[in-house]
Amino acid sequence: MEIELKGICKRFGKKQILRRVDLRASGGQCIGILGANGSGKSTLLSVLAGVLKADGGSFTLDGRELFTAQKLRAARVGYVPQGTPLLEELTGRDNLRLWYSKEGLQRSLQDGVLKVLAVEDFLGTRVSRMSGGMKKRLSIGCAMAGRPPVLLLDEPTAALDLVCKAQIADYLRQYKAQGGILLLTTHDASELTLCDAWYILKDGVLEPFTYGGDLAALTERLV
Repeated sequence: MEIELKGICKRFGKKQILRRVDLRASGGQCIGILGANGSGKSTLLSVLAGVLKADGGSFTLDGRELFTAQKLRAARVGYVPQGTPLLEELTGRDNLRLWYSKEGLQRSLQDGVLKVLAVEDFLGTRVSRMSGGMKKRLSIGCAMAGRPPVLLLDEPTAALDLVCKAQIADYLRQYKAQGGILLLTTHDASELTLCDAWYILKDGVLEPFTYGGDLAALTERLV
């Protein structure tokens, strides 16, 4: 399995946010996308997820164009944005039932992604009363209902405690081991260790970066 991003661009009015985004990733890889605030990282993931429409370029999965195949993209690409894409007035279980069949939900709670993310602990809690970590784990669980082979994550563990970060990291490692492709934006050094390749988005262009654990060098590149 392979995805390819080629020549993706996006403009808001006169401001060119994405000028040229090229990227290739294979099954079992996690790609870390870094950049300063406002560099366009969230815009890029929104474009790939179909929330925003690209002004140009292509996004293919095994050679099949996803920008023009909405049903295929919805089935094959999962997306977890920075914000909470959950219905606040509903419980965790009710949110999940919007994505899972009754049988599928039970299976996932027993031995699937929902078990790994320990979602059962707060199934009966309203989203409005959940902690940030609970909401993030539930969001990932919803995004993975159809077992998409590609997962887009926008700063998945930002502002979460260490226990929750570890739970999410454990699941992402399992997802990679099963052949999934991860694209994640991050500012978190701990998330960088999950990645197999790193890119910096700057001035609308995505460029590869070799990360050897030197945060000072990374910070210098981001400025």
